[in-house]
Amino acid sequence: MFEFTVTHVLPGGSARTGRFMTPHGAVETPVFMPVGTKGTVKAMTPDEVESLGAEIILANTFHLLLRPGDEVVRDLGGLHRFMNWHRPILTDSGGFQVYSLASLRKVTEEGVRFRSPLDGTEIFLTPERSIAVQENLGADIIMCFDECPALPADPARIRRSAEMTARWAERCLQAKRREDQALFGIVQGGVYPEEREWSAAATTQLGFPGYAIGGLSVGESKADMETALEVMDRCLPRDRPRYLMGVGTPGDFFRGVERGVDMFDCVLPTRNARNGRLYTNEGALNIRNASHATDPRPVSETCDCYTCRHFSRAYVRHLMMSNEILGSRLATGHNLRYFLSLMAQIREAIRSGTLADLKARVLSAHPEDTGELTNHKINEIDD
Repeated sequence: MFEFTVTHVLPGGSARTGRFMTPHGAVETPVFMPVGTKGTVKAMTPDEVESLGAEIILANTFHLLLRPGDEVVRDLGGLHRFMNWHRPILTDSGGFQVYSLASLRKVTEEGVRFRSPLDGTEIFLTPERSIAVQENLGADIIMCFDECPALPADPARIRRSAEMTARWAERCLQAKRREDQALFGIVQGGVYPEEREWSAAATTQLGFPGYAIGGLSVGESKADMETALEVMDRCLPRDRPRYLMGVGTPGDFFRGVERGVDMFDCVLPTRNARNGRLYTNEGALNIRNASHATDPRPVSETCDCYTCRHFSRAYVRHLMMSNEILGSRLATGHNLRYFLSLMAQIREAIRSGTLADLKARVLSAHPEDTGELTNHKINEIDD
């Protein structure tokens, strides 16, 4: 039911294309997964997200547990039917909220006690409950419950986190009941190669059908991110999909793909769209700038999205400045199309041996993506 096939490897490197089969269809990799934390990719209908080129989306266990409740989703036919999305879905385990909601939780060996950001109600999320909730939601790919420590942290703190994550991974495996869901393990280890190696060994020995790389894009340097990814490339099985969690930017796609990463997710294209930051082949622009007030050009003359085919920069800016819902919809559709199209170009460049040329063109248009620090992970509570 879950079969991953590597279809092409770039000569002399680790970049590869592949195909991952799920009960709801195939996913061509490398792939970007739009984030629909609460069962919706903000501002977009499922049909629109699919038309933009998305093959798989991500939803969040913690937030769907809070509202409407995983049992509600189960009783209404599961998440695919509930949100009318018929392609694959991946659900995060709630482990990211161990990081992002640090002021509202307490971590113990047994699990994590949260205070609901909605009403303050106490929620106790354990590896077993995370799996049960994800089984109720019914995603194709589900994630082990893990602890993602904030950086900077010393090696001893990182090791404790990796050891707990490994113990929780075993508990997740023991709790899993559904055969129609692929459970991915998560590797931690911060920016320390030795801890990454330890965590990878402890996780891969459990034999998961796929592996996620956690604990990155939390403010570490890009050099440290690249070092960690190189360790992951050496240590993770080459016959299983690799998922870099919460990443990234256009530049991060290349950093990951060059080191054997197959799957990415990030809220940047949707959240930035609602704030007026639009990505194009010519560079990023702030559509709210006064310079666009009378500009008749599309957001990008090289983009084939609905927004660029039908509307001017002046009109999109007018909508955004007027706080019209259509502005967020048009901007979100454009950004998602850019990210999904870029990943399609990366797949083709791997097959044709032109990945280095594509990377040079993209980074020349986005020099901000070559800076010193990675993006801090974004709290997904609003996405």
